[in-house]
Amino acid sequence: MTPSLTQERVLQALAQVKDPELGRDLVSLGMIKDLAISGGTVSFTLVLTTPACPLKDRIEQDVRDALRPLPGVEQINLTWAAMVRQSPGLGAAGLTGIKNVVAVGSGKGGVGKTTVSVNLAVALARDGARVGLLDADIYGPNVPLMLGVRQLPPLQGDKLVPATAHGIAVMSMGFLLKDDEAVVWRGPMLHGAIQKFLREVLWGELDYLIVDLPPGTGDVQLTLSQSIPLTGAVIVTTPQDVALLDVKKAISMFHKVNVPILGLVENMSTFICPSCRTETAIFRRGGGRAAAEAMQTPLLGEIPLVPSVCEAGDRGTPIVVAAPTSPVAQAFVQMARQVAARVSVLSAQATPQFVGL
Repeated sequence: MTPSLTQERVLQALAQVKDPELGRDLVSLGMIKDLAISGGTVSFTLVLTTPACPLKDRIEQDVRDALRPLPGVEQINLTWAAMVRQSPGLGAAGLTGIKNVVAVGSGKGGVGKTTVSVNLAVALARDGARVGLLDADIYGPNVPLMLGVRQLPPLQGDKLVPATAHGIAVMSMGFLLKDDEAVVWRGPMLHGAIQKFLREVLWGELDYLIVDLPPGTGDVQLTLSQSIPLTGAVIVTTPQDVALLDVKKAISMFHKVNVPILGLVENMSTFICPSCRTETAIFRRGGGRAAAEAMQTPLLGEIPLVPSVCEAGDRGTPIVVAAPTSPVAQAFVQMARQVAARVSVLSAQATPQFVGL
């Protein structure tokens, strides 16, 4: 006698499928919702830990492979949803609407950190996440230029309202300065500006707040890491030896303030000629990968140096929007998905280790 197709049997089968990043089964993680059986049709919603899941296709294949052998299964209707987990401690720190804060830093300037930050934020938003971008490079705020926004909306009471560009909320010191105006501030004033941008801006509900840090390991980095429990940090480098040397300093700084390292992004991995499409390693090939392995941290992506990335940024349209199907845009998209996956793992496993002021 063929056993009847029941919810219990379906859940038993799905309990054999593990989330590849979290290492636990879909049922115990609460990822199976709205399970219904009608005749031979099994319908349910699979709730991912991020809409930018890089292993979505693999999970779907594993689910279908687990359910097909069940007697009575004729059709599988799978609907996708996502619910980003909140990083521990952010609510207690006063950022109740923000689930994760990801810092993007570099050991030195000139490695394309802001380009990575902008495309990371926009790529996550295009995958369906709610994203904000805080330009914390107070001395050199370039984010408004790269996103094509010039001014903020009117205040709401005594709160700043972020600008909106390409599907993300944006705040920057650049909105508050004239084009030729320099910021000449010491540490306490920098500290005040960062606190204002964190706590006096109407960010709304965000899955990810991406923070574009200034280069190095100075006052802004310390203020941020000591003000809120960061979910993690992304370190941007080039394959150049001098950049990789400074990566170690940046990682050391984040370790000292208990900020997890999500991984490294190697920018300008190779140069791709816009005319002949020839790929040339202008720095040492594989430097970022070797550094990531030596430091036992993931390599989140290798981004080629393509003139169109700079041109798109200067026009205020990130390359993931200007040419979304191009190889370099897809490299940014895959990098963003790897960042999201790492955030999901840390948010699920981490306990608050917050070094406060």
